[in-house]
Amino acid sequence: MRLISFCVWNILLLIVIGTTVENEDKKSNLESTQTSLETTSAFSSLVNGSSKWSNHSITVAGSQDAGDKLNQLLHPIGLYVDDDDTLYIADTGNNRVMEWKSGATVGRVVAGGNGFGSKMTQLFDPTDVIVDHESDSLIICDRRNTRIVQWPRQGRTTGQIIISNISCFGLAKDNAGFLYVTDTMNDTVRRWKMGDYTREGIVVAGGDEIGGNLNQLDGPKFLFVDSEQSVYVTDWSDNHRVTKWTKGSKQSLIVVGGDNYIEGHIQLSDPRGIVVDRYGTVYVVENMFSLITEWPKGATVGKIILNRPAYLEENWFNGPEDLSFDRNGNLYVVDSHNSLVRKFLLK
Repeated sequence: MRLISFCVWNILLLIVIGTTVENEDKKSNLESTQTSLETTSAFSSLVNGSSKWSNHSITVAGSQDAGDKLNQLLHPIGLYVDDDDTLYIADTGNNRVMEWKSGATVGRVVAGGNGFGSKMTQLFDPTDVIVDHESDSLIICDRRNTRIVQWPRQGRTTGQIIISNISCFGLAKDNAGFLYVTDTMNDTVRRWKMGDYTREGIVVAGGDEIGGNLNQLDGPKFLFVDSEQSVYVTDWSDNHRVTKWTKGSKQSLIVVGGDNYIEGHIQLSDPRGIVVDRYGTVYVVENMFSLITEWPKGATVGKIILNRPAYLEENWFNGPEDLSFDRNGNLYVVDSHNSLVRKFLLK
């Protein structure tokens, strides 16, 4: 009788332990999934296709006059908004990258700023920048030097080349630790494991010569990578479209623009910076007409969410290049022609 009771007790104990472990595994997997979504899209819980932003901007970087002082920018292009709302700006015309703390009136040079050139203390027309938190460094597209450089965020005045001979423009990273780069000369997007740049990057979009077919790109600019490693590319030159390349696919899906391009209508024209929310809504900069448009998943017609008026208001952008969101859902736009970064508050 004691033996039977002992066996029954052990069986019940194993069931309880197994259930507890299973529940902990489920909790761990759920937390991992939530972390993945938050890392990919810090604004994902706040921004969706029905979101609206203020029509009046706040200047958060740069000043009324373009220049090379610490409170100025000169035709900036790329932007990265860090978790604490610190801005990292590819200050292209000044051949430097600027760090701009939230609320600051002046920035700090964190890469370049020593004139244009190819020395390791210099940059030449940088177009984009992202933060690699694992190594506490900046990864910068040093466009005119046809290289990608890594620059420690603290304590050093020189960078190091991590990828050579690439006509880069846009940069992105995913939650699995991969770096993605648009190569405008070869009309491709390539991927590297971050920290391992000894091998040639894997082509994840384009690579079948220049063109407008679904397996081709023509002058890709910026890109966005979602939590499933699908790559969204602003296919800029003659294609006027955004294409989506699912992981492992050799052909893309046109999600915005393409054959629907009609000047004067709400179609895609001269696309640049891009962000995609958790619902698949695409937010894209249209440089030619100074618009920010949104395209819900499956939509054939977009909606203007920020539009430069016919009269040039002092607080409006002109020739925008890139966009980003912070964790509060506020929208940042790189106003390249006015040499500013503007912030539009989420309503």
